[in-house]
Amino acid sequence: MNCIPVFKRVLSASKELSSIDESIINKVLRHVADEAVKNSDHIISENRKDLAKMDVSDSRYDRLELTYDRINAIAADIMKVADLPSPLGKILSETVRPNGLKISRISVPFGTIGIIYEARPNVTFDVFTLCFKSGNACILKGGSDAINSNIAITEIIRSTLEKNGINPDILALLPAGRSETSQLLTADKYVDLIIPRGSRGLIDFVRENAKIPVI
Repeated sequence: MNCIPVFKRVLSASKELSSIDESIINKVLRHVADEAVKNSDHIISENRKDLAKMDVSDSRYDRLELTYDRINAIAADIMKVADLPSPLGKILSETVRPNGLKISRISVPFGTIGIIYEARPNVTFDVFTLCFKSGNACILKGGSDAINSNIAITEIIRSTLEKNGINPDILALLPAGRSETSQLLTADKYVDLIIPRGSRGLIDFVRENAKIPVI
């Protein structure tokens, strides 16, 4: 898949985030939490398709599995983030130069964040929540083991954004192929930061191949 059109849409949508009021962001996050619980049956049904392809003895099986209790816990965590104060616009430091010039460091969004992660579909909710709260668009690249789960979750979030009048392209999920990973790691014209979440092997691979700053 050629990911450039996706990257362009996310970049364009990210510019709209600065105009969204904090109260709207928190309202949308609460709506996402409600929709996660309301659509638990669908999420679990899609998650079972992923589980069916993995041996129960695989160490990743438990990380991949979603249950009603886990979805309720995810929704509760989203609600907690919605209740937190905004991390944006905070004065981190101030100095006054001898000539009277005042210099301030103020917290602002990165812009667009690419997240590469493995068989943990809960990360899809987590990443969107934290990025949206902090005014960042996000491009997700999950593992093939969780592709059905991630698609279901992403569709629920994007639908909720659209219902609230927010451009759903602030969130994108890439296919689970190696080519898409390579394109994301080198999309320095569209992506401001890459965050890998997973094994040491994944983190090392991202650090060695990314043309974008990595945390």
